[in-house]
Amino acid sequence: MRIIGLTGGIASGKTSAAHLFEKLGAAVVDADQLAREVVQPGEEALAQIVASFGDKVLNPDGTLNRAALGEIVFADPSARRILEGITHPAIRKRAEEKLQRLREAGTGTAFYVAPLLFEAGITSRVHEVWVVYLDQETQLARLMARDGLSREAALSRIASQMPMEEKKKLGRIVIDNRGSRDELEAQVLKLWREEIADRTKG
Repeated sequence: MRIIGLTGGIASGKTSAAHLFEKLGAAVVDADQLAREVVQPGEEALAQIVASFGDKVLNPDGTLNRAALGEIVFADPSARRILEGITHPAIRKRAEEKLQRLREAGTGTAFYVAPLLFEAGITSRVHEVWVVYLDQETQLARLMARDGLSREAALSRIASQMPMEEKKKLGRIVIDNRGSRDELEAQVLKLWREEIADRTKG
């Protein structure tokens, strides 16, 4: 099974691109979705997070308070490393289980969508990397609009990841998402035809 790593910066549009590939019929395993699953009540990772950061990161109903946890880890690199040490192994295990099920089902190509593909050193998990690219000013504007963040808060989130210009150099294919949704759709459709559908026929 060919595994394509789909990555990009925060608010670069990788989830939008992944949804478009999924609509065309691609198998997609999304690390962000897995990250939400592994911190559900009853999951071991959530218990470890509470043990490390205290009850203040929980909502009254026992679910994870992402905003409270985000405030801690985005301000403190050592706290972020502790969190990643808990969540990354749990996400990896779940990703491997899902990819194995796709393999057993005879899937030819699957996308593994991960924002920190390079930063977490998990490029060995995929056969090639496609990068959804944005310049920093557009990325900043979209992130502030999407998450209602101040410029300073948005910049600190962007700074916690590898710069987009570096990611762009590391991708075998770069999807330019500086334009409109229609332009993104056109690029995805072209890549689907040239890189996936035609290869499958071949």
